[in-house]
Amino acid sequence: MKTTFPRMLYDYPQEVTVTSKKIFVELHNVILSKPLIAPERREERHHSMMKLLCGITLLLAVAVAYYIYIPLPRAISEPWKLMVLDATFRGVVSMGDVAHSLGLSHRVHVINSAIINFESLVPVTNQEIQAEDILFDGVHVRVYHPPGREEKLRRAVMFIHGGGWALCAPKLGSYDSLCRQMAADLDAVVVTVDYRMAPDVRFPVQYDECVQAAKHFLRPEVLAQYSVDPERVAVCGDSAGGNLAAAVAQRIGIDNSSSVKFKLQVLIYPVLQALDFNTASYQQNQNVPILYRTLMARFWLEYLDGDLALLHSIIKNKHTAQDQNQNLLSFSRSKLNWTNLLPKRLIKHYKPIFPLTGSPKILKDLPALLDARAAPLLAEDEVLRMTPRAYILTGEHDVLRDDGMMYARRLELAGVSVTNDHYEDGFHGCVTFAFWPCYFSVGIRAVQNYIAWLDEHL
Repeated sequence: MKTTFPRMLYDYPQEVTVTSKKIFVELHNVILSKPLIAPERREERHHSMMKLLCGITLLLAVAVAYYIYIPLPRAISEPWKLMVLDATFRGVVSMGDVAHSLGLSHRVHVINSAIINFESLVPVTNQEIQAEDILFDGVHVRVYHPPGREEKLRRAVMFIHGGGWALCAPKLGSYDSLCRQMAADLDAVVVTVDYRMAPDVRFPVQYDECVQAAKHFLRPEVLAQYSVDPERVAVCGDSAGGNLAAAVAQRIGIDNSSSVKFKLQVLIYPVLQALDFNTASYQQNQNVPILYRTLMARFWLEYLDGDLALLHSIIKNKHTAQDQNQNLLSFSRSKLNWTNLLPKRLIKHYKPIFPLTGSPKILKDLPALLDARAAPLLAEDEVLRMTPRAYILTGEHDVLRDDGMMYARRLELAGVSVTNDHYEDGFHGCVTFAFWPCYFSVGIRAVQNYIAWLDEHL
């Protein structure tokens, strides 16, 4: 009987002798024709092997479950889905840290590359919306507009994306879907600003580019080019984009050279200050995904070109300790005194944390921590008074909840009309998780509601 051999038995180098080949062939035939192990022993070994494989599989399952599972508030939207999403993101962040420590690439570039690769898989929605990539005063933007834009004057929204001033691709995936949905549902022109990001550029470049793009778009001749009603333009942003949108609204509000002003500002869970990383929401939600307190502090240090070695100091509020420049800090703290600005239901049992001794070097090395262009919550009342009517979206399970809540209160005290749309099951980033494949019910509701508010008031 002719024996069929695995392919590798024919792949001998030339040095192997014919005798060696015969030995291999004879050994192979012996193994096939006469088992070396008795059948009952082979069955025992088979059962043992199956038990071992089952044990290994169980251990792997436990390890995966242990990595994915984190305790979450019961009220949060779709907790298991959020755990899986967070575990994936934590893995990407860890991969970025490893690559950075090995000198292969900057951690942010690794994380952003993974995000872009994922977002590129998301299908384009509302394909009837036309998109045009151009420059506004040297700043890259994409303009979305419904068909037949010259038939009538339309509303417009300038959208500024989040991502910690460092991550995300505004022309792909969820942000592209979001802008297309706004353009379709509002029958509006939508401009998304593709500003340069950290670590390639640092503050104030992101802020300056958003201001440049806004001032260019609000020029009467540019609005006319896109058939936009100059009385019906809003600025909108989420997270770090909410920070930039608030700062842009402040700048345009006090800019006498701009004849056209924004009618509305829409701030979606905005990050607005970096002097207190122990507000009630930071204390309550410091370990709630997807924006942990440590991650938010890292984003701030990247944005302001700070040393990551300062991370643990600023988390403990060492930069605003009681032995620091109290004249300067007391002036700034009064604008974010959450014990006065927040309702008691949010303060709960939490207390302010300002250590006795701190690190004076932090404020010296990072003066932008006290700059209202970087931290809009520090703006003067006179500046806030000049900003437009506001819609501020906040989530109960978000470290930035109190930033948005405090800003809403300060705007109200300055005489600005504010709508605070608060989600008891909301977490940071939920608006970008309103589209396939990573959609959450709270994200879908949040997008529908803020677009409906724009539709009513813009």
